[in-house]
Order: sequence, then C-alpha cells, then structure tokens
Amino acid sequence: MKVTVENIKGLNKEVKVFIDKKTMNTYMDEKYEEIKKTVNLKGFRPGKVPREILKRQFGQSIFSEVLDKVLKETSVKALEDNKIKPAGQPKLDLKTYGEDKDLEYVMSITELPKVELKSVENIKFNEYTVKIDASETDKRIKEIAKSQNNFIDVADEVKAVDGNSVVFDYKATIDGKDFTGGEGKNTQLILGKDLFIKGFDKQLVGVKKNDEKSVEAVLPENYPQKEFAKKKAKFVCKIIAVKKSEAVKIDDDFAKNLGSKDLTDLKLLVSKQINEEYKNSLDKLTKTQILKEIENFKVDEIPSNLVDEEVKILAQDMGEEDTKKSRKNLEDVAKKRIKVGLILNEFGEQNKIKVTEQEVQAEVQKQLRMMPGQEKMVMDFYQKNPSALESLRGTVYEEKIIAAIKTRAKPNKKEISKEEAEKILKEHQKQDHDHNHDHNHDHPQEKKAVAKKAVAKKAVAKKDASKSKAAKSKETSKKKVSKK
Repeated sequence: MKVTVENIKGLNKEVKVFIDKKTMNTYMDEKYEEIKKTVNLKGFRPGKVPREILKRQFGQSIFSEVLDKVLKETSVKALEDNKIKPAGQPKLDLKTYGEDKDLEYVMSITELPKVELKSVENIKFNEYTVKIDASETDKRIKEIAKSQNNFIDVADEVKAVDGNSVVFDYKATIDGKDFTGGEGKNTQLILGKDLFIKGFDKQLVGVKKNDEKSVEAVLPENYPQKEFAKKKAKFVCKIIAVKKSEAVKIDDDFAKNLGSKDLTDLKLLVSKQINEEYKNSLDKLTKTQILKEIENFKVDEIPSNLVDEEVKILAQDMGEEDTKKSRKNLEDVAKKRIKVGLILNEFGEQNKIKVTEQEVQAEVQKQLRMMPGQEKMVMDFYQKNPSALESLRGTVYEEKIIAAIKTRAKPNKKEISKEEAEKILKEHQKQDHDHNHDHNHDHPQEKKAVAKKAVAKKAVAKKDASKSKAAKSKETSKKKVSKK
C-alpha cells in the first residue's frame, strides 16, 4: 500500500491510497477459497466448484465484498499511520478499481486541529461547602413529620369534621340498579380534600361511627366504565370509623419508621441531604467557571464542516429567515462550543479517560429514579434510540473529564451558609435570564449548555474511532461503486 498526503488548504487534506493489483488479487483469491468451501452448486461436489463457475455466478458480489474490506482496512491504516484525525466523515473517491486491477482512491478530509493544552493546574474555580445550621435540619424534619398522616380513632359519639379521616363501606346504585365499580370496602377519605368524587366528602361531615349515610354524587367524566360516566349515583355508606389527625411526635421511633437508627442519625442524614441539594446546584456553577477558563485555551482553526453541523443544531427550532439573520451569532456560539469540546476531548485522550458500559447503565438508572412511574417509557426510549444512549455516554464522558480537571486545578474553597448559597444561585440565575433575554431575538438556543453537544459528539466518535472510520469508508465506497 502506498499513501500520499497532500495539504490542500488549512485543515483540508487529500490522502491518496494505492494498492497494486497483486495485493488485490491476493484478497480475491482468499475470498474465492472461502466461498468455494461453502457454496453448493448442482453437478459439483462441495469444495470442488471451479473458480470460473464461481466467477460467473458470484463474481460481482465477491468483488464488492473484497472492495469493502480493503477500503475499510486501508483507509483506517492510512489515517492512523499518518496520525490524521478526521473532523467528520471523509469523502472517498474511487479512481481505479476492478477485478485484476490496481485500486486507487482519494480521501478528502477535514482534519481536527491540533490542540495545545495549557496547564490545567492554572485553572481557578470556586468549590463550595454549605454549612447547614441545626435549625434548618429541624425545620426540614418538622416538614417531613407534618406530611406524615397520623390518625387516631375518636370517641363513638364524636361527629366528623373537615380534616378528619372517615373510613366506610359503600354500596352504590344508579336509578336503583347496581353498576360495575359501585361497591367499596374500607374506603378512607380525609374530609375537605374532595379527592374521591366531587362534592362527596362534604356530605359525610357530621357522621359518627356506626352511622349509615346516603350520599348522592355524579360519577366523573373519566369513570372507567364509559356508560356510567356523568350519571348520578346514590351511595349508601356504612361508617366504620372516624379518626382525627394528631401531630407526629418527633422521636427515635419516628426516625426508625423513616429508616434511621435513631433521631440523631436522622438529623445527620437530613443535614447531608440538604447540603447535597445545594452542592449539586453550586457544582454546576463550578463547571461553568471551568468551561469559561477553558475557552481561553488556544485552538488555531475550527473545522468549517463542524461549525455548519453545530449551526444546524442551534437553529433547529428557528425559521429560515431568523436563521439567516442570526447566522453570524450562531457561528460564534458554534465555534465556542466546538472549541471547548475539542479541548475537553483532547484532555480526555491524553489522560486516557474512558467510559464503561457500567457507567452508562448507572446513568440510565439514575434517570429512571428521577422519573418514577415512567421507568418503562425511559427504558424503551433508550432501547429504540441508540444515538440517545451514545449521547448519554458523551455526558458521562464530559463529567469524568471535568472531575479530572478539578483534581488538578486550583480550587478556591469556600464554606458558606444556606442563605449565601441561595444568594449566589439567585444571582447566577438572574445573569442567565438577562443573558438569554438579550440574545433571544438573535439566538433562542444559546441557553443550552455551552459544550455539551460538542463533547458528546466527540465522545461518541472516540468510542471506537477505527470502527467508525471503517464503517463510513465502507458506506461511501458502496455509493461510489454503484455510480460507476
């Protein structure tokens, strides 16, 4: 194989690859031998079909497979040997090809720019620790206790009032006739919340234990049996119990019911949770600081094809006219994103940062926990959209890179109060709002995270570079062969 690299302009290169016909014939011989062992043709014993017969029957498809294989192997090797990293899919042009012929093709490539990493040790960022007062922890625990339903029976002669819980059995009819779903046992309602059937529970105000009470109500529009929806029903209710709410006592037993060893343990846990809530939000500010610092690193040239792709992403919700007006602004934002993405990816490569399948699945599980009740929908989404899963891989990759940078950079450690944390977050939120407001008429998408998509795409590309390049070369070669 002979490879010639020609610099065209800037990051644009042409890589010429030549494979002599002797080498090509060797590939063809191997393929014919492979086919001969498996093909069955009438009149010939297995493995004894002459090559001329095989060529007449399968020659075109055999050559196509061989060509794909050679293009895949040689294009990847040519790029790797010459340390060329394409920015996007190379354009492949077959000059000479055919059975018993030399193979010659040209790859037109936009190369990724060389990225000179500054010393990340010079990056400065704020690292916050939020000090949670005991009063804040106690306040949160009281809120938890208040949310716990703690009902105790009242005396038999005491009448139910709003806020009480009434437990009852019922039998319901429509026009004197039973209907599906018209019977219930041990139904419990908290009076005044109107959560059963509209207007139902207010008719139970004043009942006592062992009373029998008739209640009339109109079945809701979304009643499971459509034929009974919006029909007036009569409920005969047998009152089993009336209960009143009693404040939950905050003690060791209360803590144990919530899974803690005792009240002291619960306070430690709640304090940690509050701290984590603020820390997660403040960590996002830290990440923004680091990305801003990285923007100061130097990249000589940004590949124009990547800029075009990124502009399309930024403008995906914009009309054609708005896109034209905002083109300059969109390109500036696109270049910034790509630049940061390239720098982060270079850092990831130099430091051999990888993303494992276990880490990707852990991120999926994290998302499942954030969407209770919709787990199946989320899983189906990722199973049907492999690109979404790879984008998630990119997010994990970026987070690992940022975490690695933090360990090398210069943190300005600050212990702050909850009030100070809220003030910082509020100010940052206002700055984001003002910034987006200023640019909304030009660029409604700028509020998206600056480097996320660029890094995600780079992470996906780097997952298996040789496989990706080979697949693209193969796909392109098919198109070229069919044209000729």
